[in-house]
Amino acid sequence: MTAAPTDRFAAPRPVPKPGIMDIHAYVGGKSKIEGVAHPVKLSSNENILGSSDKAKQAYRDAVDRMHVYPDGKANILRAAVAERFKLEPERLTFGDGSDEIFALLCQVYLEPGDNIVQGEHGFAAYAIGARACQAQVRMAKEINHRIDIDETVKCIDERTRLVFIANPANPTGTWLTGEEIRALHAALPPSVILVLDGAYSEFCSDPRFEDGLDLARAAENVIVTRTFSKLHGLAALRVGWGYAPPHIIEPIERIRPPFNTSIPGQEAAVAALFDDDFQARSLALVEQWRPWLAQQLGGLGLEVTPSAANFVLATFPTTPGKTALEAEAFLASKGYLVRAVANYGLPDAIRITIGLEEQNRAVVDLLSEFMAR
Repeated sequence: MTAAPTDRFAAPRPVPKPGIMDIHAYVGGKSKIEGVAHPVKLSSNENILGSSDKAKQAYRDAVDRMHVYPDGKANILRAAVAERFKLEPERLTFGDGSDEIFALLCQVYLEPGDNIVQGEHGFAAYAIGARACQAQVRMAKEINHRIDIDETVKCIDERTRLVFIANPANPTGTWLTGEEIRALHAALPPSVILVLDGAYSEFCSDPRFEDGLDLARAAENVIVTRTFSKLHGLAALRVGWGYAPPHIIEPIERIRPPFNTSIPGQEAAVAALFDDDFQARSLALVEQWRPWLAQQLGGLGLEVTPSAANFVLATFPTTPGKTALEAEAFLASKGYLVRAVANYGLPDAIRITIGLEEQNRAVVDLLSEFMAR
């Protein structure tokens, strides 16, 4: 039986489905500077302390099993996460970072013509996953770089399937209280899934903050995702997890690649999860230097967005010679990498990961020099 000809069928070479080539590929933080052997990288929100020694040892111990397929259900990690957070293990899924879980959610729930809703400065991975499924992306207006519940709800219609909220948010560092998250959830139709991206949740110490796990346990339409890339310093190993009701987890598991987390990744993640000392030191560093860095940058005349993550967002003037892009280039010329975020709708801002004391002080000194030119 001969298929009816189509434009794609008749093309002289393979043609991707509509919309794929309109997607802007994800661009990570810069990691190299020409002529600088070891730049100070404050562009990707990595843990400046590195990784837990216990996690490193677990990784080394796994080296003799590189020829063996990993456990596709990640049972050792499943049990550890369930124990640590008092969760039901059957309601967990694991991914190649939390980014993969976002993509799997889009594959499961989005058809052409459906839409997702996210904040106007939301993480790029949400939109990439949606557009790959030929769905629309609706950007809800933010107020002072902060998710606004009313604006978010205004964007929802009968074709909305997913609402993505990073809490705290990347690249702004702003956050919503538990009360605000529950209010947003209450305003959603039951058929719309609230995706709570908790990549930076460990860094928010305000008592009004809630990680969403209790909401996901009780609600029919909430999934919480977490990652080992930030606090735990395992960005290279790409391990993330999600917690949701079984009717959300089960379809994800049906299409999830069978060996998407590695043996070293699973075992290093387990070790990191229970290394309380490393986590405490990592959090203490951020708690000490985040307010200091924000105060110092504000003293230079820059607008600093209040952050509950392991970075700060600083907005620069539009005056030639003082712009965010010029500041990024100036810091790079001195061996310091930060992140310009024009691709997030913030052309006048740079995002700076919290570093060690000497790195934070150097960034302030360099930006003081830059602003005084």
